[in-house]
Amino acid sequence: MGKRYDLIVFDWDGTVMDSTAVISGSIQAACRDLGLTVPDDETARHVIGLGLNQALRYAVPDMPESMCPDLVERYRHHFLAQDQAIPLFEGARETIAELHHAGYHLGVATGKSHAGLNRAMEATGMKKYFHATRTADLSLSKPDPAMLFELMEELGTSAGRTLMVGDTTHDVQMAHNAKVDVVAMGHGAHPSVQLQELKPLALLGNFTELRVWFRAHA
Repeated sequence: MGKRYDLIVFDWDGTVMDSTAVISGSIQAACRDLGLTVPDDETARHVIGLGLNQALRYAVPDMPESMCPDLVERYRHHFLAQDQAIPLFEGARETIAELHHAGYHLGVATGKSHAGLNRAMEATGMKKYFHATRTADLSLSKPDPAMLFELMEELGTSAGRTLMVGDTTHDVQMAHNAKVDVVAMGHGAHPSVQLQELKPLALLGNFTELRVWFRAHA
């Protein structure tokens, strides 16, 4: 049976890399540093996947606009102190390597910055598997479909031959907006019940399940 997809696009944080707790904890620590309202765990996790400025404004809606640069700086301080130790999810490397060797085009669409994604991909040795990336500082933030449109154009692929894999409602909504199939991962930032409400093609719990799904459906 031939391939159903030519391009598979992964979100990064909470999908490939197990960084949800570090990101949400860094947001909360940055708010404490500046005496701002500290978002609860659910709110801090919900903004993962958005561009950083957008995420912080959502997480701390009463923050004066003039404090946003300071909050960004404190967030980065806390996150960068830990990011070299953040692991990939179990099975992520093997699954992505298998897809790469099978001839799929692979992309990343992430709320990270370009510099942050490059740093993470270099540190984990994953950069060699991906053909193109889009980040929130070089494109529009999710759930706008721009990142997917740009990746499809760069790699010469249509929406009907593209699959998105992500762990947040932002990822699923972006895929729907781009008319792209989407598989949701329940091991990341957003609760499985919220993901299921958006009707992804599949909702999977880990990379073992994703690998089996790819072999059967992709």
